[in-house]
Amino acid sequence: MNGSIIPQDLGQLSQLVDLDLSRNSWKGILTEAHLMNLRRLETFQISTDRPALSSSLIFNVTDDWVPAFNLREVYIQNCRLGPAFPVKSLRLLNNDIGGKLPFQFKFPNITVIDLHHSQFEGTLQQLLATNVPLLEELDLSDNHLEGTIPPSICQLQHMRFLSLRNNQFSGEFPQDWSLWSEIEVVDVSNNNLSGKIPNSMGIPSSLEVLKMNNNLFGGEIPSSLRNCSGLIDIDFSDNKFTGILPIWMGFKLSKLQVLRLRFNFLGGNIPQQLCNLQYLQILDLGHNNISGTIPTCLSNLTVLRTNENSWNVYGGYDELTTVIMKGSELEYSLDHALYLVMSIDFSSNNLEGEIPEDVSSLIGLISLNLSRNHLIGKIPWKFSNLSNLETLDLSHNHLSGEIPQSFSSLTSLSHFNLSYNNLSGRIPSGYQLQTLDNSSYTGNPSLCGFPLSTKCPGDDTQTNQTFPGGDSEDEDDNGKLGFYISMVLGFVIGFWGVFGTLLIKKSWRYAYFQFFDNIKDKIALAIALKVNYLQRRF
Repeated sequence: MNGSIIPQDLGQLSQLVDLDLSRNSWKGILTEAHLMNLRRLETFQISTDRPALSSSLIFNVTDDWVPAFNLREVYIQNCRLGPAFPVKSLRLLNNDIGGKLPFQFKFPNITVIDLHHSQFEGTLQQLLATNVPLLEELDLSDNHLEGTIPPSICQLQHMRFLSLRNNQFSGEFPQDWSLWSEIEVVDVSNNNLSGKIPNSMGIPSSLEVLKMNNNLFGGEIPSSLRNCSGLIDIDFSDNKFTGILPIWMGFKLSKLQVLRLRFNFLGGNIPQQLCNLQYLQILDLGHNNISGTIPTCLSNLTVLRTNENSWNVYGGYDELTTVIMKGSELEYSLDHALYLVMSIDFSSNNLEGEIPEDVSSLIGLISLNLSRNHLIGKIPWKFSNLSNLETLDLSHNHLSGEIPQSFSSLTSLSHFNLSYNNLSGRIPSGYQLQTLDNSSYTGNPSLCGFPLSTKCPGDDTQTNQTFPGGDSEDEDDNGKLGFYISMVLGFVIGFWGVFGTLLIKKSWRYAYFQFFDNIKDKIALAIALKVNYLQRRF
């Protein structure tokens, strides 16, 4: 079919459900009038049969057009959209589309662009050069975009959600964060961004999630972040931050649930004020230069103590967090049980002193890693309270004393490491502990017992005294066999000694049953008297 005019009478077919005008040789302009009264329309398809004719058919409607229908499917190919089109949301996620940005469009009313995980290349400048003044959500994560993040991105004053994670962006982050008065989520993790984080970051108090991990950021953590009292998740791990752990985090960021600062150059002590973060459930300070002792107030971390969380972040964002558990880096998202992960990691620092008993009150903990420090003293025996523990790593410290026997009750353990300490005595026996290999205990010369090959003092002596001059296992088996034989003989002799006598000797048999008859009569009489007494009384 061809022609320069598509009749507007199409718009009067109010009962039409499916309209397919595709693969023809149309020319002219399709306007709102062509679709005016199609209230029941569910699918709409239109295209020209050859790309060369794409400029011949124009789909032209006003910016504020509100269709009378709610489409389930729309298919527009080899046409020209414009100069305006009322697109509010563009979602092309999880595809293999590829190619370079930008798209050739002008969507001044668009509020959502979601192109994540779709193999796109190019720069962010190309996309922002298009007309998107009302943009609220921009998700370009998991692509192959490069270049710098242009300062013009801060001009999008309605921006609430920005995710650029897993790309190749470089350079410094724009400075004018103060223009983002409604921003809630900023995720630029896993890029090559560098420089200092701007102080203007702390001006938009609406910020809830800030993920800048796996970059090259340096300098101190900006104190202006104390103004973002609604922050739930901070992830600055795998960067080059210096300075000390900010004290103000403990009393200014009271809603914090995730704090990850691992693999930086932070020093100083762990502030006692962090114990005020009652909603905290992931605290990772591993691989820094932190010194001092572990705070004795960790029992104030309410969620970790009660195992009750209330995770609540921006609705359109599937938060992704890496946690070191079971000796590996594991990624969790809100769709994949992130809200269940409860972890403390202070590994690879310069912490001293003893492990405070307060740690044993954090019954919600799934992972606890205090390895590679300078901790001394005994392992708290109350660690048996941590019934949900799947990972416990206390290796490479100076811990002494015996391993508490109560550890045998930790039935959820799948990764357990006490190697390279000064522990002594027998390794506790227990169902879960027996499944672990000897690498969990190496480097403790005074430890003995299974699964180590070192026998405990007295094991050999006890064996020789019990079974002198022979193989212990064989003699043990012989001893068990003798026990079972004697038990069976005792039962046979005892049973037939009584039953056989009653069966053979008639007078004894009468006396035996007469005895039980007398007992029965006495019990029946006592019950009758008691009933009669109660009837008279009441």
